[in-house]
Amino acid sequence: RVRQEWTRLGNGLPDTIWVRCSEESQRHLRVAMVGPSQTPYHDGLFLFDVSLAEDFPTAPPLVSYHSFGVRVNPNLYEEGKVCLSLLNTWSGKSSEVWHSDTSTVLQVFVSILGLVLVDKPYYNEAGYERHYGTAEGEKNSKLYNESAFLLSCQTYLHLMRRPPAGFESLIAHHFKHRGHALLRACDLYLGKENAPRQVGTLTDAEVDGTVEAAPPKPDEFSSEGFRILLRKMRTRLAKAFGE
Repeated sequence: RVRQEWTRLGNGLPDTIWVRCSEESQRHLRVAMVGPSQTPYHDGLFLFDVSLAEDFPTAPPLVSYHSFGVRVNPNLYEEGKVCLSLLNTWSGKSSEVWHSDTSTVLQVFVSILGLVLVDKPYYNEAGYERHYGTAEGEKNSKLYNESAFLLSCQTYLHLMRRPPAGFESLIAHHFKHRGHALLRACDLYLGKENAPRQVGTLTDAEVDGTVEAAPPKPDEFSSEGFRILLRKMRTRLAKAFGE
């Protein structure tokens, strides 16, 4: 079954996910994912360790997030726990939990990318989905995105200082080539070109500068408190990226 999982990964892995196995065993994997556009995780890098225990696939993979003690998402805990129905670390419908005959490791990775690193992670918190679409919910979601972006930037600095083994070159390459996009995102959130954009609303084309960034509506500005903290973070990022 483990060989089948590696075949699936080789054939279906998205180009924003990289996987390596340990030299000792194909049951131990290290995974890097690029955060999707139009989320507070855009162009960031997120690393996970995955183990396929002896009772796999009866039991789901064991997944641990490299958090560096920072909680960037309701589903990603400081101690590394990944809270996801497919991993049986959170309750879910029968169609959402792990099934030994149909669930796959590839499905786990895609689920983290598509269900955890999302545009409005605030609503991933248990019980908060009931506030979706309300004025209070949207206000809290906006503030959560701002915090998630700042905390994610902290983890990028940690990754560059202490890259997990086997991914040193990938991490260096990623931030060398996408650092400029992260800095441009900071500038757009700070309002250096137009009014300050709301975190998690930027497209790839906007951060790459291939299209002009659209000005936000007044109720979609980033908050003043966030911009104060972001100016300091941008300075740290620019130094780390060698701007």
